Amino acid sequence: MKRILLPAGGAILATGMLAAGLAGTANANPDWAFDTMAKDAPAAVDVANFWLEVNDKTNRLAQATPYTWETKATPTMSVGGGYTPDGKPGTVAPIGEEKKTAAKIKNINLPKTIGKVFFVDADKNLKWCSGTSIQSKYRNLVSTAGHCVYDEGKNASVADNWVFVPAYYQGKTPYGIFVGKTAYTHYDFSVYEDKDKDYAFVTVYNGVQIGGGNGREVSRKEFSEYTGSGTKIVQEKAITEAEYKAGIEKYGQDGPYKAKALDPKVETVAKPADAAANIEKYISEGKDGVKLVGAEVVESVYNAAPAGLENNYKFERLSNKVAISEEDYKALQADKSNGKFLGNLAEVKDAKGNVIGWTKQQFFVKKWVKSTTPTKYWVEVYYIVDGFIKDTGALGDNVGGQGFTWNQKTGQTVFAFGYPADAHPDGNKAYTGVTPKWTYGKTSGKVYVSAADKVEEHVGLKSSFTPGADGGPWLVKYSNAKRLGYVNGVTSLFGDQDKNNRYDLITSPYFDGETAAIYNKAAAVWSGSIVKK
Repeated sequence: MKRILLPAGGAILATGMLAAGLAGTANANPDWAFDTMAKDAPAAVDVANFWLEVNDKTNRLAQATPYTWETKATPTMSVGGGYTPDGKPGTVAPIGEEKKTAAKIKNINLPKTIGKVFFVDADKNLKWCSGTSIQSKYRNLVSTAGHCVYDEGKNASVADNWVFVPAYYQGKTPYGIFVGKTAYTHYDFSVYEDKDKDYAFVTVYNGVQIGGGNGREVSRKEFSEYTGSGTKIVQEKAITEAEYKAGIEKYGQDGPYKAKALDPKVETVAKPADAAANIEKYISEGKDGVKLVGAEVVESVYNAAPAGLENNYKFERLSNKVAISEEDYKALQADKSNGKFLGNLAEVKDAKGNVIGWTKQQFFVKKWVKSTTPTKYWVEVYYIVDGFIKDTGALGDNVGGQGFTWNQKTGQTVFAFGYPADAHPDGNKAYTGVTPKWTYGKTSGKVYVSAADKVEEHVGLKSSFTPGADGGPWLVKYSNAKRLGYVNGVTSLFGDQDKNNRYDLITSPYFDGETAAIYNKAAAVWSGSIVKK
């Protein structure tokens, strides 16, 4: 979409219930910018149709991939001084408190405000980021990263066909699709790609869903030749291998009968009889589906494992002890308390009992595993829904909205949410992007700086999140019972600080008074319904 950039300098006047919350930001005086997305109801209907219409096998939502052009691993970021707030701290309370439930130890209840942001980039590719519903006057606002709204570096354009789908899962829209109406961000990001301002707030129209069930079932030929205004849907019906083979024999490989190899299933097996003779092959690539791998365990399991040597390879056991920083020591203590770290931590003391260092020790056992690849079989059933949409109401009325806070001290515990999906730089794929994930810890007390990324003052959080999680919220004072907190950042960049080709850092712009004023502008804008009464 061609940009029509509308900047406005000067103090922003708060309105309604948000005015009191923004007291103390009169000195912020930011430059904000906004761009129109779907300009009216007919345009928004077209956007909703675009994402719900079947293309190839399913709707376009399921075909989108993470937006990674500007979110790959950054060079090691340097650490600078502390943060200087530009005014008094402030907060806006969340909406839609869920029923209180007893919090479970080592388990986080995911907020239903979290979802995926979908859009079309400058190269016409289907892409997605993460985002969340956030409190606003008309309960119609989404918080995400600026680079998940503005396609950087190429045509300096606002992303086409921008929508938000809360609680997204495998092409499904449980609360509807919410089409973007207007995007608000900092002028410095929209014009200069200043990533210290890499955040955006987007007003969305009421949600829409396909109405009237699946619609009318049609033949594959009628489905492919249909050019009307209705929505085309493909449903998958599970079948047996025998039914699949019969369908292929009748309709051929281009027919409605489909098969797909699923992700490999890994199980522990006994050591093969020919292990000694083929040990190199079992370690490097596997043999007959069996491979020798290492798995992290607790110390007691490690000590119980046999330590036999064979062919100069120590199969069953492996451990190491390494020195770490105090910051890493404290972070791993938190991870150990919730089961994310299985090893041991220790303080190193001198003769006088003074702490002079810290160590970690992890424990591994070697296991023989076998991978099998199951196959999914299904037949496609085709439908056309002629009168396709119904109004699901305002975003906040469906899923609630997180609170908002700014000029807060760093070093607080935050929970970051998102849909991580991409592989680490070394190729390891820890996440699928299918469901939302969470990570937590204390934010950095010092700023992260990267000249290459135009970053001078980012907040850091140790995390193994990968791209796909960008745009997801950082929530302070998160209530596991209510599933609500206060947005105090959004995932912007991913870093590899120890240079081992694994992401170990995510960063966010610092939310200050300028952020608050931009948020306030967006939070007071009405959008409404796109469905004719």
